[in-house]
Amino acid sequence: MADPARMKIDSGSASMPKEELQENDVSEKEGPTGSEVSVDSSSQQSQKDDDKAEHSKEANAGEDEDEGTSGLHPPASKKLKVDAEKKKEKRQKVDEDEIQKMQVLVSSFSEEQLNRYEMYRRSAFPKAAIKRLIQSITGTSVSQNVVIAMSGISKVFAGEIVEEALDVCDKWGDTPPLQPKHMREAVRRLKSREQIPNTKHKRILFH
Repeated sequence: MADPARMKIDSGSASMPKEELQENDVSEKEGPTGSEVSVDSSSQQSQKDDDKAEHSKEANAGEDEDEGTSGLHPPASKKLKVDAEKKKEKRQKVDEDEIQKMQVLVSSFSEEQLNRYEMYRRSAFPKAAIKRLIQSITGTSVSQNVVIAMSGISKVFAGEIVEEALDVCDKWGDTPPLQPKHMREAVRRLKSREQIPNTKHKRILFH
């Protein structure tokens, strides 16, 4: 036997019009109401704004860090330029000091020393002879700049030998002018101090 209460409820639902039933079904399918949708959209927008603000802070912090590091460590090209300028200034300062020292030294020369210094400054090896010597050793032609450089080096080399020969002459109790024995002893001393390269070939016994 059927339950009279249940039959009553069923009959009541059956008595509802079809349009109301369809509206209820449509409302259930549509989901949340407009107020709920607006709340969700506003929360999403606020979260996006927070993300943008955080991203901008990170970007600003990165720029500040880059500026700080760039201030502490300048670029390599700028550093090389600064080093070159410092070296140039230092070289100019050294040259000026050398010129001043030389002026003081020349001003203190006696007349004889000044004449000898002038002769030394004017003396030079003939460039034609130097060029022939270089070509005979290398077997190739050389430029004029190489000849000038070798002429200057030869002059310095001869000056060192003469200076050492004068010391030998003084140590042996002799008086100038220099003699060949003084020059040979000067060359021997310079070779013993390895200030002159040894041109003789040395045999290597063990490899």
